Order: sequence, then C-alpha cells, then structure tokens
Amino acid sequence: MTAVDTAVNTPLGGPNLPQERRLVTSIPGPRSQQLLARKAAAVASGVGHTAPIEAVAAGGGVVVDADGNSLIDLGSGIAVTSVGNAHPKVVEAVQAQVAQFTHTCFMISPYESYVAVAEALNRITPGAHAKKSALFNSGAEAVENAVKIARKFTGKQAVVAFDHGYHGRTNLTMALTAKSMPYKSGFGPFASEVYRAPLSYPFRDGLSGPDAAARAISIIEKQVGADNLAAVIIEPIQGEGGFIVPADGFLNAIVGWCRANDVVFIADEIQTGFARTGAMFASERFGIEPDLITTAKGIAGGLPLAAVTGRAEIMDATHTGGLGGTYGGNPVACAAAIASIDAYESEGLAARADEIGEVLKARLTELQASDPRIGDVRGLGAMIAAEFVDPESGAPDAALTAAVAKACIAEGVIVLTCGTYGNVIRFLPPLTIGDDLLNEALDVVASALAAA
Repeated sequence: MTAVDTAVNTPLGGPNLPQERRLVTSIPGPRSQQLLARKAAAVASGVGHTAPIEAVAAGGGVVVDADGNSLIDLGSGIAVTSVGNAHPKVVEAVQAQVAQFTHTCFMISPYESYVAVAEALNRITPGAHAKKSALFNSGAEAVENAVKIARKFTGKQAVVAFDHGYHGRTNLTMALTAKSMPYKSGFGPFASEVYRAPLSYPFRDGLSGPDAAARAISIIEKQVGADNLAAVIIEPIQGEGGFIVPADGFLNAIVGWCRANDVVFIADEIQTGFARTGAMFASERFGIEPDLITTAKGIAGGLPLAAVTGRAEIMDATHTGGLGGTYGGNPVACAAAIASIDAYESEGLAARADEIGEVLKARLTELQASDPRIGDVRGLGAMIAAEFVDPESGAPDAALTAAVAKACIAEGVIVLTCGTYGNVIRFLPPLTIGDDLLNEALDVVASALAAA
C-alpha cells in the first residue's frame, strides 16, 4: 500500500513510493485538469509546463499525480533531483534546519552551513589549486556573478559564449544564450560585450576536436581579441542546446588558449554537475580544470541554491560587498546541499550514472540501428540524448520529436525535449531509478517512436 498523508489524501513521496508506472486515468486526469485551469487563470502565460499533471508525490524514479497516476520520471526536474526526490538525508537535514532558523542573511549574521557548503565545493570541484566559493540562488545568478568576477580580475570586459549554449534567462545570461525562441525573442536589448564562437558539434560539423577549437579560436582572435577578453564560458556538454558532446581535444585546446592569453575559463556545470555525467563534474571527463565553475540544479536535492567556485586569487579579486544577495546560501538550502553531496559520495551515484547511461545508450543505439530517424545517440553518464532527423536529408525533425515526447507523457513517461532545432529528446533520470523502471520507460519511448 502507498503511504498516505491523511490531511490531504495524497501519497507521501520519497524512495518508499511504489516504483511503478500506473495509469488510473488518461493524462491529464480530472484533478490535474482542475489545477491546469487554475494555472491558466492565475499564472502568467509565459510560464509553461511539460507534463499536464498536478504532481503530489515523487521519489525513486516516479512522479505521482493528483489522480493517482504514477509516471516514470526521465527528467529529474531538469537534472535537479539527481539524488531522488525527498531523499531521506535531505529531508532530515531540511527538517532539522527549519526547526532552528530559516534565514538570517549570511551577509548579516553568518552561519556554519554556508561555510561547510563552500568547503565541500572547494574540495570536490576539479583541480588541487586553492579555491574559494560564493553561494547564490539560481544558475543564471551564478553565471552573472562568474562573469562579474572574471571582469574584475582581468580588468577586461568582453565575454565569449558558444553556439547552442544556454546560460539563463536574466539579461546578461540571455545575451550569453544562443537560442532565441523561447528564451530571448522580444526581450532585448541585451547586455553588451558578449560574443559567440562556433562549438564542436561532431554529428553536424564532422571536425576533430583540435580542428573545431582552431576554428573557434580564429574567430575569437579576429572578432574579439584576447586583449579585450575577460572570459570564455562554455557548458562542457551543452544542455538545452541538445546534449552536444564536443569532440575529444576541443575543450582542452580552448582551456590552453585561455591560459596562454590571460582569459578566465568558466565551465558552466549547472546541468552537468553533481554525478550526472558519471563523474562529480563533467570537466573531469574531459581532463580540464576550469578557472571558475558555476553550479546549481543538482546541488541541493531540489532546493534553490547555486554557486561559483574557482581559483582563490580570481575569487578574491572582488571588493568586499561586491558579491552576495539577500537569499544567497539560504541555511535550509545549504543543509540540503550538505546532505545531497554526502549522498552523491557515500551512495556511489556517479558510478550509478554510468550504469544508467549504459542502459540508455544500449537501448537507444538498438533503436537507431533499425530506425534512421534517430540520427545520433550521444552523452555521458545519465545525460543521454537522441537527435531526430529526416532520414533522407539529415535535417532536424522537430515535429517528430514533439510527437514522440507527447506520446510518451500520455503513456506515463516524462521526457524532455531540447536542442537549438527542437529535435532532441534528453534523458535525465534520477540517479536513484532502477533498471526495470528505466527499461520499461524505454519500451514506451520505442512504442511512441514506432507509432509516430
């Protein structure tokens, strides 16, 4: 039997939630439809949603809705609940902290948990050099502050981002983000001194990593100039841009050029961080050590927290009071982060990510062998994608992608789309999902693709 909170008559979440796909009603069911009607009346229409349900519980690899449907979760709230929803360690830490105090503002009355999170990030991020951290609320806020820190340290202004990159929805991060719709269209003018370079995209450009890097560096040198450039920012694996894994040697060459030209290299690991790619950070998979690294999403088991971590001399370049924010490093979120980091390390979740990735890649590659509409299967760890194309031309097929995703959700499997061309399905299951549930979800994906 499912545990029930009698006050609201909904199942309690967490790892003890029955791990099953269960459809009691069509999706959306009547209670979910009621909530969606209220959403339409009360919430700004610019705030969309992927699954048309009212979530009432989640844990392991499932999300349960108000109608009693249990959906397999292949999205993790966009890689946020990587330790699983309502992880016991996170729940216990949050409950204990809430009972003590919910806020003082670290800039007013400091507390130990903020310092402990900073110490943990300094320890687990790539590189043995001396590091320091600062905590914020969201990934976009972390990116903005990383750029501020790099500009202050170098005394230069320009920033280079890459094709297909996604860095947030604030003004500066919209400028850094490549995709116009829905993230930028109509929201300009954007922040100045932001430039774009071509990414290594092996499926579409066919270049080796060194050749793709040489192309990007040539453009940076000609259109920006190293003397004007404060920072280069890149996701080691593109997230919203389509889970693009750069060719071997690309990132290493960009880092080498940055070091030779006094340019700060910022790794945006907001989606790739915290065991998602089979290492604690994706930078480790490529053998690079960023000067600054931005983190968020999986850092705190679902609570809002973000960070910039980097070389101590760079982080200390900013004057006192130049970094911060009222809620940055909230004590409840910090308690959740300490518990989450403990779970990643003590429960072997990076290794589990690789196991999940092996299942995903094997099943998707098997589908690709018999269906030329799957142009590419790529990714590392539990961050895997399938790119859908027209089999004759190789052109992106966004319509097919949307149809497959919609059919999966209707059958009780939450999947997310992405990609500059809208033709990629990304798989980001919680690292607590079981193989049986994962394979059942992929059965649904296969059926949806066959029927599309």
